[in-house]
Amino acid sequence: MLPDAFDVTDKVVFVTGAGRGIGKGIAQVLADAGADVAINSLTPRYVEGVAADIATASGRKVIPVVADVTKKDGVQKAVDQVMDTYGKIDVLINNLGDAIYKPLVALPDGDTPALTDEELNTVMDVNLTEAILCTRAVGPHMLERRSGKVINISSWTARQGGGDMVVYSIAKTGLAGFTRAQALEWAPYGVHVNSIAPGIFPDPVTVGDDGMVRSKAMAERLVPLTRFGDLKEVGYLALYLSSAASDYMTGQTLYLDGGMSL
Repeated sequence: MLPDAFDVTDKVVFVTGAGRGIGKGIAQVLADAGADVAINSLTPRYVEGVAADIATASGRKVIPVVADVTKKDGVQKAVDQVMDTYGKIDVLINNLGDAIYKPLVALPDGDTPALTDEELNTVMDVNLTEAILCTRAVGPHMLERRSGKVINISSWTARQGGGDMVVYSIAKTGLAGFTRAQALEWAPYGVHVNSIAPGIFPDPVTVGDDGMVRSKAMAERLVPLTRFGDLKEVGYLALYLSSAASDYMTGQTLYLDGGMSL
């Protein structure tokens, strides 16, 4: 049995970008641990079914929130829906993120075109702007209550960049900096801000059997622990950061990558 400090029963958790992938794993773990969860996605394609499945498995209230949280109006729509449903937000998890694997400038010996202006803006918005906008929207509620947890989902690339991932690495590095600065600003008010930086965590639902085989080969080549991560493993760390067990931690980025960033 876990110590009481890890108890998140009846806490309300809002997870962005949670219709699939890491966000889905986080939502599953926190609901299983007793939290009520709101899971966001841009479209209802995955998120409605995931919300229903998690609610059935956990016995908790889990709602889908369909909104574009890279835009101010979409963020407000999402936060209003969560507040109208639950009346509070104890934990905000800024999980939305994605990469476009193109170089910043077309390389002389390569055949991949450079990022377009639109793609550059998309990568920055999805990985950094979203976290800033959602944190700003939820902040007044947490500050008024003098209680809250914000968890940003960064990446191992925040420490170690990679080819064709320059702007993604910039955005995730910025997210780590945002985590530190916002933690300092809100520490006097009892609001904690931390980050998790995952490595390779494929979702079999979205990458398929072939993608899982490729992920396995990549992990065996790049990860010191020679395997990719299970989606729920990020959820276990998010559970710690969502609970009172982490009340003496703020401003930190925790690397959960099997040693990739060492």
